Amino acid sequence: MNILILGSGGREHAFAWKISQSSLCDKLFVAPGNAGTSAVAENVAIDATDFPRLGDFVIENNVKLVVVGPEAPLVAGVRDFFEGDERYADVSVLGPDKAGAELEGSKDFAKAFMQEYGIPTGGYVTYDATQVEEGLAYLDTLTAPIVLKADGLAAGKGVIISETVEHAKETFKEMLLDGKFGDAGAKVVIEEFLRGIELSVFVLTDGKDYVILPEAKDYKRIGEGDTGLNTGGMGAVSPVPFAQGDFLAKVEERVVKPTVAGLKDRGIDFRGFLFIGLMNTDGDPFVIEYNVRMGDPETQAVLPRVESDLADLFLKAAEGRLAGTEIKISPKTATTVVMVADGYPGSYPKGDVISGLDQAENSIVFHAGTKTGENGEVLTNGGRVLAVTGLADGIPEALEKSYAGVSAIDWKGVYSRKDIGQDVMAYKS
Repeated sequence: MNILILGSGGREHAFAWKISQSSLCDKLFVAPGNAGTSAVAENVAIDATDFPRLGDFVIENNVKLVVVGPEAPLVAGVRDFFEGDERYADVSVLGPDKAGAELEGSKDFAKAFMQEYGIPTGGYVTYDATQVEEGLAYLDTLTAPIVLKADGLAAGKGVIISETVEHAKETFKEMLLDGKFGDAGAKVVIEEFLRGIELSVFVLTDGKDYVILPEAKDYKRIGEGDTGLNTGGMGAVSPVPFAQGDFLAKVEERVVKPTVAGLKDRGIDFRGFLFIGLMNTDGDPFVIEYNVRMGDPETQAVLPRVESDLADLFLKAAEGRLAGTEIKISPKTATTVVMVADGYPGSYPKGDVISGLDQAENSIVFHAGTKTGENGEVLTNGGRVLAVTGLADGIPEALEKSYAGVSAIDWKGVYSRKDIGQDVMAYKS
């Protein structure tokens, strides 16, 4: 069958890399894709939220499965678009509808959902621009650290952890009154700060049944030692040593099962990914957030460990046929190190020539913010540019492969964290 992946980041390159290995895949397209996806698929110059053009392309190219990578088209209703037109009756879409995508599209919706279905999470209160004074008064009753979240989509940067009440109050006002996160910050969720170790669990569901993909730990801060501004993610490790056996059993019983059941109870036919951001607090899982797509860069550490046919898994989930499906996972460890442009997550240049890609021989290089230049050279085209994954028998060996790949690649102002995975190794010992 012909398959179309929507998106242009590292997650989508990882999808394309894995799906291209499937015997079920005849022709693979990525819209709009990047310089990396063009090596394993055909890039299509259509934005992932341009639904009419995507619909025409699907018909013209006999596409039978659409795999949605990023959150924006899901929140905008891409599955609703395809399911609402009989011309696409034989096209399956992997990704929740607009109602299901609210789990990520609105932090307030997600917290209310967790509360209703008894899913463990921190306490919260939500305010909008008409309630600034009430919000400031509430902040005065709290002790730091305090978590502030923009209600809507903010490209992974809408979470602020304030170390003082005064900073929280200033940030709260910036979000609601000064438009710090634009429309995404029209409402602000103030959350209880949870202490523990963070990780992500990924679930593929057809709305009734599910399979649990490998878990991962990612690194959000730009600086080493988890310092500095939040980013979309600077690296990832899978599996996570502190999240095995009993802990993952608790996650399935207390979080995964009630989430899938809750969506069904709400009448939401959720077919796609549940990304569950968790805090391991003294051995018990608490949900920090939901996403309705795979994480980036976690996908680049998760998929190399999946030995099952990804196209087969995706099609079964999209068609509601996951019952009885088992997923085969490699026992190996994957580590991913993200290489970013100078200045990220603030302003950064684009169009710098990347060298050394052919020298990263013992790692898998996933492209994120890249494009192909007029002369065939690979250019930077985003903040997070590349994700370099090593796969080996343990964390030290995998990291050695990742960092050897990072060392081989260069462009002006390139930056990457040098401490990815170090905390996990310390925990393991």
